[in-house]
Amino acid sequence: MSHLASQDFVALNIAVLTVSDTRTFETDTSGQLFVDSLTEAGHRLAARVLLKDDLYRIRAQVASWIAEDDIQVVLITGGTGFTGRDSTPEAVACLLDKQVDGFGELFRQLSEREIGTSTIQSRALAGLANGTLVCCLPGSTGACRTAWNGILREQLDARHRPCNFVAHLKKALPCETRG
Repeated sequence: MSHLASQDFVALNIAVLTVSDTRTFETDTSGQLFVDSLTEAGHRLAARVLLKDDLYRIRAQVASWIAEDDIQVVLITGGTGFTGRDSTPEAVACLLDKQVDGFGELFRQLSEREIGTSTIQSRALAGLANGTLVCCLPGSTGACRTAWNGILREQLDARHRPCNFVAHLKKALPCETRG
């Protein structure tokens, strides 16, 4: 699988979606963690949106990003729990061409070290759709940090061996950040 790694870094265009009924951009520490982490790693913020937990609005936003030629990754924080309003997995799963089963499994394994058995209540998932990697994560800043440091940083780096997701993503044109 080393053929799926490169010697050169590839800057990706990444959109960040926060799903929350209570947060604003000023209080969205989870979305901001993704923004800070992806830019520090050398990637580009393609868009950042905050939506209330509404299955159809989430689905429409993610579908729009998947259809765009200049977005290669969508990171979603929030809406993955078990409350009546949590609908991110249901909104996104039907859009995926292939689900990355190991993503949720690995996230829960890493998360267990931090929150114990409560990790079983995470419905984190990821998949590929139209050459776009879509990752759904819990809304806590700690969960987003765990996912970035334990999975995403390496899997979004073309140099990571033996393989990473960059080789599976559509080639994007440079984009301008939009809100």
